[in-house]
Amino acid sequence: MISVKEIHSKKDLKAFIKFPFKLNKDSRSWVPPIISEELKTLDKSVNPVFKNAEARYFLAYIDDEIVGRIASIINWLEVKGKNEKKMRFGWFDVIDDVNVTAALLAKVHKIGKQNGLEYVEGPVGFSNLDKVGVLTEGFDEIGSMITWHNLPYYASHFEQLGYEVGKRYSENVMEFKNILPEFFSRVQTLIKKRYELRALNFTSNKEILPYTDAMFDVFTKSYAKLSSFVDINDEQRAYFRKKFIGFLNPEYVKFVFDKDDNLVGFGIVTPSYAKALQKMNGKLFPFGFRHLLHAKKHAKAVTFYLIGVLPEYQNKGVTAIIFHEFHKTFTEKNIELCYRSPELDDNEAIHKLWKNFKPVTYKRRCTFKKIIA
Repeated sequence: MISVKEIHSKKDLKAFIKFPFKLNKDSRSWVPPIISEELKTLDKSVNPVFKNAEARYFLAYIDDEIVGRIASIINWLEVKGKNEKKMRFGWFDVIDDVNVTAALLAKVHKIGKQNGLEYVEGPVGFSNLDKVGVLTEGFDEIGSMITWHNLPYYASHFEQLGYEVGKRYSENVMEFKNILPEFFSRVQTLIKKRYELRALNFTSNKEILPYTDAMFDVFTKSYAKLSSFVDINDEQRAYFRKKFIGFLNPEYVKFVFDKDDNLVGFGIVTPSYAKALQKMNGKLFPFGFRHLLHAKKHAKAVTFYLIGVLPEYQNKGVTAIIFHEFHKTFTEKNIELCYRSPELDDNEAIHKLWKNFKPVTYKRRCTFKKIIA
Protein backbone atom coordinates (compact mmCIF):
# COMPACT_ATOMS: atom_id res chain seq x y z
CA MET A 1 0.00 0.00 0.00
CA ILE A 2 1.24 3.47 -0.91
CA SER A 3 1.50 6.08 1.84
CA VAL A 4 2.66 9.68 1.44
CA LYS A 5 4.08 11.57 4.40
CA GLU A 6 5.06 15.18 4.77
CA ILE A 7 8.56 15.54 6.20
CA HIS A 8 9.85 18.07 8.71
CA SER A 9 13.01 16.78 10.39
CA LYS A 10 16.60 17.21 9.18
CA LYS A 11 16.89 13.40 9.09
CA ASP A 12 13.90 13.08 6.77
CA LEU A 13 15.15 15.94 4.60
CA LYS A 14 18.41 14.04 4.11
CA ALA A 15 16.39 10.97 3.13
CA PHE A 16 14.46 13.16 0.68
CA ILE A 17 17.70 14.37 -0.90
CA LYS A 18 19.33 10.94 -0.99
CA PHE A 19 16.44 9.03 -2.58
CA PRO A 20 17.57 9.80 -6.19
CA PHE A 21 21.01 8.39 -5.35
CA LYS A 22 19.42 4.99 -4.82
CA LEU A 23 17.01 5.34 -7.74
CA ASN A 24 19.79 6.22 -10.18
CA LYS A 25 22.60 4.07 -8.77
CA ASP A 26 22.98 2.14 -12.04
CA SER A 27 22.80 5.19 -14.32
CA ARG A 28 25.91 6.40 -16.13
CA SER A 29 24.13 9.62 -17.10
CA TRP A 30 22.78 10.88 -13.78
CA VAL A 31 24.86 13.58 -12.10
CA PRO A 32 24.48 13.65 -8.30
CA PRO A 33 23.92 16.99 -6.59
CA ILE A 34 26.15 18.04 -3.70
CA ILE A 35 24.18 16.90 -0.66
CA SER A 36 25.26 19.78 1.57
CA GLU A 37 24.18 22.30 -1.09
CA GLU A 38 20.81 20.61 -1.54
CA LEU A 39 20.26 20.80 2.23
CA LYS A 40 20.87 24.56 2.14
CA THR A 41 18.59 25.05 -0.86
CA LEU A 42 15.67 23.26 0.79
CA ASP A 43 16.28 24.59 4.32
CA LYS A 44 13.69 27.25 5.08
CA SER A 45 16.00 28.89 7.61
CA VAL A 46 18.84 29.24 5.09
CA ASN A 47 17.45 29.92 1.61
CA PRO A 48 16.04 33.49 1.38
CA VAL A 49 13.60 32.43 -1.35
CA PHE A 50 11.28 31.54 1.51
CA LYS A 51 10.76 35.23 2.19
CA ASN A 52 8.46 35.20 -0.84
CA ALA A 53 7.77 31.50 -1.29
CA GLU A 54 6.75 28.42 0.63
CA ALA A 55 7.43 24.74 0.13
CA ARG A 56 6.38 21.44 1.64
CA TYR A 57 8.22 18.19 1.08
CA PHE A 58 6.69 14.73 0.75
CA LEU A 59 8.02 11.17 0.63
CA ALA A 60 6.07 8.21 -0.72
CA TYR A 61 6.47 4.79 0.88
CA ILE A 62 5.57 1.20 0.11
CA ASP A 63 6.15 -1.15 3.05
CA ASP A 64 8.35 1.44 4.80
CA GLU A 65 10.59 1.81 1.74
CA ILE A 66 10.89 5.22 0.06
CA VAL A 67 9.58 5.02 -3.51
CA GLY A 68 9.09 8.67 -4.45
CA ARG A 69 9.52 12.29 -3.46
CA ILE A 70 8.08 15.68 -4.39
CA ALA A 71 8.27 19.31 -3.27
CA SER A 72 5.15 21.47 -3.46
CA ILE A 73 6.06 25.11 -4.07
CA ILE A 74 4.19 28.41 -4.10
CA ASN A 75 6.14 31.43 -5.29
CA TRP A 76 4.09 34.35 -4.03
CA LEU A 77 5.99 36.84 -6.20
CA GLU A 78 4.60 34.90 -9.14
CA VAL A 79 1.10 34.45 -7.76
CA LYS A 80 0.55 37.98 -6.47
CA GLY A 81 2.98 39.97 -8.58
CA LYS A 82 2.15 38.40 -11.95
CA ASN A 83 -1.34 37.16 -11.04
CA GLU A 84 -0.20 33.73 -12.18
CA LYS A 85 -2.26 31.27 -10.15
CA LYS A 86 0.31 28.52 -10.45
CA MET A 87 1.09 25.75 -8.01
CA ARG A 88 4.64 24.58 -8.62
CA PHE A 89 6.22 21.24 -7.90
CA GLY A 90 9.84 20.15 -8.12
CA TRP A 91 12.44 17.76 -6.78
CA PHE A 92 10.27 15.01 -8.25
CA ASP A 93 11.60 11.46 -8.41
CA VAL A 94 9.71 8.19 -8.41
CA ILE A 95 9.91 4.48 -9.13
CA ASP A 96 8.14 3.21 -12.24
CA ASP A 97 4.69 3.04 -10.67
CA VAL A 98 2.18 5.60 -11.90
CA ASN A 99 0.12 5.13 -8.74
CA VAL A 100 3.00 6.50 -6.67
CA THR A 101 3.22 9.51 -8.98
CA ALA A 102 -0.53 10.04 -8.64
CA ALA A 103 -0.33 9.89 -4.85
CA LEU A 104 2.49 12.46 -4.72
CA LEU A 105 0.79 14.84 -7.14
CA ALA A 106 -2.48 14.58 -5.22
CA LYS A 107 -0.73 16.29 -2.29
CA VAL A 108 0.37 19.13 -4.55
CA HIS A 109 -3.11 19.57 -6.00
CA LYS A 110 -4.63 19.63 -2.53
CA ILE A 111 -2.30 22.42 -1.40
CA GLY A 112 -2.96 24.36 -4.58
CA LYS A 113 -6.71 24.11 -4.08
CA GLN A 114 -6.40 25.23 -0.45
CA ASN A 115 -4.58 28.34 -1.63
CA GLY A 116 -6.99 29.21 -4.43
CA LEU A 117 -4.56 28.40 -7.23
CA GLU A 118 -5.72 27.34 -10.67
CA TYR A 119 -3.21 24.88 -12.07
CA VAL A 120 -0.18 22.76 -11.22
CA GLU A 121 3.06 22.86 -13.26
CA GLY A 122 6.42 21.21 -12.88
CA PRO A 123 8.94 20.03 -12.29
CA VAL A 124 10.35 23.49 -11.64
CA GLY A 125 12.30 25.12 -8.84
CA PHE A 126 11.62 28.33 -6.98
CA SER A 127 12.88 30.68 -9.72
CA ASN A 128 14.49 30.84 -13.17
CA LEU A 129 17.90 30.12 -11.64
CA ASP A 130 16.77 26.68 -10.48
CA LYS A 131 16.56 23.43 -12.42
CA VAL A 132 13.59 22.80 -14.69
CA GLY A 133 11.78 20.14 -16.66
CA VAL A 134 11.38 16.41 -17.18
CA LEU A 135 13.87 14.95 -19.62
CA THR A 136 12.09 13.48 -22.67
CA GLU A 137 15.04 12.86 -25.04
CA GLY A 138 18.73 12.26 -24.43
CA PHE A 139 18.56 9.82 -21.53
CA ASP A 140 21.96 8.33 -22.40
CA GLU A 141 23.68 11.73 -22.43
CA ILE A 142 25.45 12.77 -19.27
CA GLY A 143 23.57 15.27 -17.14
CA SER A 144 24.92 18.51 -15.68
CA MET A 145 25.15 20.45 -12.45
CA ILE A 146 22.33 22.76 -13.53
CA THR A 147 19.73 20.25 -14.76
CA TRP A 148 17.64 17.38 -13.45
CA HIS A 149 18.20 14.01 -15.10
CA ASN A 150 15.47 11.40 -14.90
CA LEU A 151 14.58 7.92 -16.07
CA PRO A 152 12.53 7.56 -19.30
CA TYR A 153 9.17 6.69 -17.73
CA TYR A 154 8.56 10.03 -15.97
CA ALA A 155 6.86 11.71 -18.94
CA SER A 156 4.66 8.65 -19.46
CA HIS A 157 3.39 8.90 -15.89
CA PHE A 158 2.28 12.51 -16.41
CA GLU A 159 0.60 11.68 -19.69
CA GLN A 160 -1.27 8.75 -18.14
CA LEU A 161 -2.53 11.07 -15.41
CA GLY A 162 -3.92 13.60 -17.89
CA TYR A 163 -1.20 16.24 -17.72
CA GLU A 164 -0.33 18.26 -20.80
CA VAL A 165 2.97 19.80 -21.81
CA GLY A 166 3.53 23.21 -20.28
CA LYS A 167 6.80 24.56 -21.65
CA ARG A 168 9.33 22.87 -23.93
CA TYR A 169 13.09 23.24 -23.62
CA SER A 170 16.04 22.17 -25.74
CA GLU A 171 19.67 21.58 -24.81
CA ASN A 172 22.32 21.93 -27.48
CA VAL A 173 25.99 21.17 -27.87
CA MET A 174 28.49 22.76 -30.24
CA GLU A 175 31.98 21.70 -31.18
CA PHE A 176 34.26 24.61 -30.49
CA LYS A 177 35.96 24.17 -33.85
CA ASN A 178 32.61 25.08 -35.47
CA ILE A 179 32.40 28.40 -33.64
CA LEU A 180 34.17 30.48 -36.27
CA PRO A 181 35.32 33.97 -35.25
CA GLU A 182 34.43 35.36 -38.67
CA PHE A 183 30.81 35.60 -37.48
CA PHE A 184 31.57 38.08 -34.70
CA SER A 185 35.20 39.32 -34.57
CA ARG A 186 34.94 42.05 -37.20
CA VAL A 187 31.43 43.00 -36.13
CA GLN A 188 32.39 43.39 -32.48
CA THR A 189 35.06 45.95 -33.37
CA LEU A 190 32.47 48.06 -35.18
CA ILE A 191 29.93 47.68 -32.37
CA LYS A 192 32.42 48.83 -29.73
CA LYS A 193 33.23 51.94 -31.74
CA ARG A 194 29.64 52.76 -32.71
CA TYR A 195 28.15 52.50 -29.22
CA GLU A 196 31.29 53.32 -27.20
CA LEU A 197 31.39 49.95 -25.46
CA ARG A 198 34.20 48.04 -23.82
CA ALA A 199 34.65 44.48 -22.58
CA LEU A 200 35.93 43.54 -19.14
CA ASN A 201 37.62 40.24 -18.30
CA PHE A 202 38.54 38.85 -14.90
CA THR A 203 41.37 36.91 -13.31
CA SER A 204 39.85 36.31 -9.85
CA ASN A 205 36.38 35.78 -8.40
CA LYS A 206 37.01 38.65 -6.01
CA GLU A 207 37.14 41.03 -8.98
CA ILE A 208 33.64 39.93 -10.06
CA LEU A 209 31.88 40.63 -6.75
CA PRO A 210 31.49 44.43 -7.08
CA TYR A 211 29.54 43.96 -10.31
CA THR A 212 27.11 41.23 -9.26
CA ASP A 213 24.21 43.56 -8.36
CA ALA A 214 24.45 45.23 -11.75
CA MET A 215 24.57 41.80 -13.35
CA PHE A 216 21.35 40.73 -11.63
CA ASP A 217 19.71 43.98 -12.79
CA VAL A 218 20.67 43.22 -16.40
CA PHE A 219 19.53 39.61 -15.95
CA THR A 220 16.10 40.74 -14.73
CA LYS A 221 15.59 43.22 -17.53
CA SER A 222 16.85 40.74 -20.15
CA TYR A 223 14.50 37.91 -19.24
CA ALA A 224 11.46 39.76 -17.86
CA LYS A 225 9.43 39.22 -21.04
CA LEU A 226 9.78 35.44 -21.00
CA SER A 227 6.64 33.56 -20.04
CA SER A 228 8.41 31.64 -17.29
CA PHE A 229 10.23 34.55 -15.66
CA VAL A 230 9.85 35.25 -11.95
CA ASP A 231 11.93 37.95 -10.28
CA ILE A 232 14.22 37.24 -7.31
CA ASN A 233 14.52 39.37 -4.19
CA ASP A 234 17.65 41.10 -2.90
CA GLU A 235 18.31 38.39 -0.31
CA GLN A 236 18.21 35.75 -3.05
CA ARG A 237 20.73 37.71 -5.06
CA ALA A 238 23.12 37.63 -2.13
CA TYR A 239 22.42 33.94 -1.62
CA PHE A 240 23.09 33.01 -5.26
CA ARG A 241 26.20 35.18 -5.26
CA LYS A 242 27.58 33.24 -2.30
CA LYS A 243 26.37 29.87 -3.62
CA PHE A 244 27.74 30.05 -7.17
CA ILE A 245 30.74 32.36 -7.07
CA GLY A 246 33.05 29.52 -6.04
CA PHE A 247 32.01 27.42 -9.04
CA LEU A 248 32.90 30.14 -11.51
CA ASN A 249 36.16 30.21 -13.36
CA PRO A 250 36.68 34.00 -13.48
CA GLU A 251 38.18 33.74 -16.96
CA TYR A 252 34.79 32.46 -18.14
CA VAL A 253 32.89 35.59 -17.03
CA LYS A 254 32.61 38.43 -19.56
CA PHE A 255 31.02 41.86 -19.00
CA VAL A 256 30.32 44.69 -21.44
CA PHE A 257 30.09 48.33 -20.30
CA ASP A 258 29.04 51.59 -21.94
CA LYS A 259 31.03 54.83 -21.91
CA ASP A 260 29.55 55.74 -18.50
CA ASP A 261 30.64 52.41 -16.99
CA ASN A 262 27.11 51.02 -16.89
CA LEU A 263 26.83 47.27 -17.43
CA VAL A 264 24.87 46.58 -20.61
CA GLY A 265 25.56 42.87 -21.16
CA PHE A 266 27.24 39.82 -19.70
CA GLY A 267 28.01 36.17 -20.35
CA ILE A 268 28.66 33.48 -17.77
CA VAL A 269 30.09 30.10 -18.69
CA THR A 270 30.91 27.31 -16.25
CA PRO A 271 33.39 24.49 -16.68
CA SER A 272 31.66 21.14 -17.05
CA TYR A 273 31.49 19.65 -13.56
CA ALA A 274 29.44 16.58 -14.53
CA LYS A 275 32.18 13.95 -14.33
CA ALA A 276 33.63 15.53 -11.19
CA LEU A 277 30.23 15.38 -9.49
CA GLN A 278 29.82 11.74 -10.46
CA LYS A 279 33.16 10.94 -8.80
CA MET A 280 32.13 12.90 -5.70
CA ASN A 281 28.78 11.08 -5.37
CA GLY A 282 27.28 13.98 -3.45
CA LYS A 283 30.12 14.54 -0.97
CA LEU A 284 32.52 17.48 -0.75
CA PHE A 285 34.72 15.73 1.80
CA PRO A 286 37.26 14.29 1.99
CA PHE A 287 38.19 14.42 -1.71
CA GLY A 288 35.25 16.12 -3.45
CA PHE A 289 36.91 19.54 -3.52
CA ARG A 290 39.84 18.09 -5.44
CA HIS A 291 37.57 16.83 -8.21
CA LEU A 292 35.81 20.21 -8.43
CA LEU A 293 39.04 22.19 -8.52
CA HIS A 294 40.50 19.94 -11.21
CA ALA A 295 37.39 20.37 -13.37
CA LYS A 296 37.37 24.12 -12.76
CA LYS A 297 40.89 24.45 -14.13
CA HIS A 298 41.17 21.65 -16.67
CA ALA A 299 37.74 20.72 -18.07
CA LYS A 300 37.71 20.69 -21.88
CA ALA A 301 33.95 21.20 -22.00
CA VAL A 302 32.02 24.26 -20.83
CA THR A 303 28.38 25.16 -20.32
CA PHE A 304 26.88 28.50 -21.34
CA TYR A 305 24.93 29.27 -18.20
CA LEU A 306 23.60 32.81 -18.72
CA ILE A 307 23.78 35.55 -21.34
CA GLY A 308 22.03 38.83 -20.64
CA VAL A 309 21.78 42.09 -22.57
CA LEU A 310 19.74 45.17 -21.66
CA PRO A 311 16.64 45.46 -23.89
CA GLU A 312 17.82 48.76 -25.38
CA TYR A 313 21.05 47.07 -26.53
CA GLN A 314 19.51 43.88 -27.85
CA ASN A 315 19.85 43.42 -31.62
CA LYS A 316 22.81 45.81 -31.61
CA GLY A 317 25.55 43.22 -31.68
CA VAL A 318 26.57 43.25 -28.00
CA THR A 319 26.68 39.46 -28.01
CA ALA A 320 29.36 39.63 -30.71
CA ILE A 321 31.62 41.34 -28.15
CA ILE A 322 30.84 38.63 -25.59
CA PHE A 323 31.46 35.79 -28.07
CA HIS A 324 34.72 37.39 -29.19
CA GLU A 325 36.03 37.44 -25.62
CA PHE A 326 34.93 33.87 -24.99
CA HIS A 327 36.52 32.67 -28.23
CA LYS A 328 39.89 34.07 -27.20
CA THR A 329 39.69 32.40 -23.79
CA PHE A 330 38.44 29.06 -25.12
CA THR A 331 41.23 29.00 -27.67
CA GLU A 332 43.81 29.51 -24.92
CA LYS A 333 42.17 26.78 -22.80
CA ASN A 334 41.84 24.28 -25.66
CA ILE A 335 38.10 23.92 -25.11
CA GLU A 336 36.52 21.22 -27.26
CA LEU A 337 32.77 21.26 -26.52
CA CYS A 338 30.34 24.03 -25.64
CA TYR A 339 27.04 23.03 -24.03
CA ARG A 340 24.02 25.24 -23.60
CA SER A 341 21.75 25.16 -20.58
CA PRO A 342 18.04 24.42 -21.22
CA GLU A 343 16.47 27.12 -23.39
CA LEU A 344 12.79 27.67 -24.02
CA ASP A 345 11.79 26.49 -27.47
CA ASP A 346 9.78 29.70 -27.98
CA ASN A 347 12.72 31.97 -27.12
CA GLU A 348 13.50 32.92 -30.71
CA ALA A 349 16.02 35.59 -29.73
CA ILE A 350 18.34 33.15 -27.97
CA HIS A 351 18.14 30.63 -30.80
CA LYS A 352 19.24 33.25 -33.34
CA LEU A 353 22.43 33.83 -31.33
CA TRP A 354 23.71 30.34 -32.10
CA LYS A 355 22.49 29.71 -35.63
CA ASN A 356 25.93 30.08 -37.25
CA PHE A 357 27.72 27.71 -34.86
CA LYS A 358 26.19 24.40 -35.99
CA PRO A 359 24.38 23.58 -32.73
CA VAL A 360 23.13 20.01 -32.27
CA THR A 361 20.12 19.34 -30.06
CA TYR A 362 21.07 16.42 -27.85
CA LYS A 363 18.40 16.68 -25.16
CA ARG A 364 14.82 17.82 -24.86
CA ARG A 365 12.76 18.38 -21.76
CA CYS A 366 9.46 19.92 -20.76
CA THR A 367 7.25 20.81 -17.87
CA PHE A 368 3.81 19.28 -17.41
CA LYS A 369 0.70 21.05 -16.16
CA LYS A 370 -2.89 20.29 -15.17
CA ILE A 371 -5.88 22.29 -14.01
CA ILE A 372 -6.67 21.96 -10.30
CA ALA A 373 -10.12 20.40 -10.07
